[in-house]
Amino acid sequence: MSMNIHSSCSSSTINVRAQSEDVNIKHDPFLIDEFPPNHPSDPMTWSPLKRWYLTMVSGLLVLNATFASSSPSGIFPRLREEFHMSEKVGILTLSLFVCGYCVGPLLWGPLSEQYGRRPMFVYPFFVYGCFMVAGALAQNTASVLIFRFLGGTFAAAPLTNSGALISDIFDASMRGKALAVFTVAPFAGPALGPTAAGFIADNISWRWLFWILAIFAFVCEILIIFTIPETYKPVLLGRIAAAKRQETGDDRYESPLEREKMTLTKRLEHMLARPFVILFCEPMLIALTLYMSFVYGCLYLLFTAYPIVFTQTHGFNAGVSGLMFLPIPIGGAIAVALYVWYFNPKYEAEVHRLAPKPVPPEFRLEMVFYAGPLFAASFFWFAWTSLPHLSFWAPMLSGLLMGFSIQLIFLGLFNYIIDAYLSVAASSLASSTVIRSLFGAAFPLFAGDMYAALDPQWASTILGFIAVAMVPIPFVLHKSVPTL
Repeated sequence: MSMNIHSSCSSSTINVRAQSEDVNIKHDPFLIDEFPPNHPSDPMTWSPLKRWYLTMVSGLLVLNATFASSSPSGIFPRLREEFHMSEKVGILTLSLFVCGYCVGPLLWGPLSEQYGRRPMFVYPFFVYGCFMVAGALAQNTASVLIFRFLGGTFAAAPLTNSGALISDIFDASMRGKALAVFTVAPFAGPALGPTAAGFIADNISWRWLFWILAIFAFVCEILIIFTIPETYKPVLLGRIAAAKRQETGDDRYESPLEREKMTLTKRLEHMLARPFVILFCEPMLIALTLYMSFVYGCLYLLFTAYPIVFTQTHGFNAGVSGLMFLPIPIGGAIAVALYVWYFNPKYEAEVHRLAPKPVPPEFRLEMVFYAGPLFAASFFWFAWTSLPHLSFWAPMLSGLLMGFSIQLIFLGLFNYIIDAYLSVAASSLASSTVIRSLFGAAFPLFAGDMYAALDPQWASTILGFIAVAMVPIPFVLHKSVPTL
């Protein structure tokens, strides 16, 4: 059962839920473990306008990072022409950036739980922007690949911390609605990247793509510096404790985070190991992560599959071929509208029904029941309409169903992970992001060979059958909870 991490781990493993509960058992007058009433630093007292602004900015940061991840797919021909790259090396410009998502979350997620969300936005995002400048100035293949990998490592900061920030500023009843808006960004970004890059490649130098990415990054950096405050409760409580010590002259006032006495070695072990302790202690969390990772990998596989179908089969140039991705974010936006109109009100009603008890995280999985089969159907649709004698509209519109189902799958599973592991949301999302990113990096590398060997029809059909095999996963988890 995912709500009790210790149920599947030995007693020597870190029990994050027990840790967060034990802090509140001892009623120590010098332990600052809650905000004073109506304290201005408490995110729950901030105005709805401020919290929704932070949600939109967080989504913009993720859009920035994911837009940069897929953009080179639109300039592959120009890069290969200038640097004499093979096709596989060209695809590495995309895959290595996503590989950076495997390294970055291991740092930025746990570090944000030690030092706060704000520093993990400010510093990594600035470095990410610098690597985009370096990419624009690159003079050989090695430098392009290295700068892409390092750029992805630092761009990964908002992938874990943005979701954690939202968990900081919204309670459970509103968190789902905020995440619904926020999670459009991880899928809109990759879909928009090839569109913009394709038109850049058709009209001006490919280097302008990296200059545009750098400008976008530094604009977001300005927004971070001037408008994103600290939101992580343990860090904010530490500031209140420090103010109390200064006010009273009594050094006994401390926050729970300040009382954690760790050596540097132990702290590093704690930071790097905790995401995987949380992940590997829970078989069903592993299953859900693999499901999300397969879906994510399929999304990035399309950056190889779409050019085969629309450029080679239908003869479109890079810019027009990039437009074929637009139904994916449109489908995602439709899914968000459905969530806000139907699924979130159901959750809010369940909150009132079960109050004061919390709603079990498994309640979030209902939307995945419908989205899983639709995701499989979207690949069958794409497979058997990718024929030369059929209109390009047929495979293109499969992106609507694909984007719709991907959005609902991630909304359901993303909300589930945050609800089940709220006290360590950033670390939980970090481990999930690492595994997901491995799939996102690997799928484009074999997609070209797969689609060439099997042809687009059977290659996409196989992916559809794998998606069908994964449909039961959320049903099994939901049925394991007798109260639902």
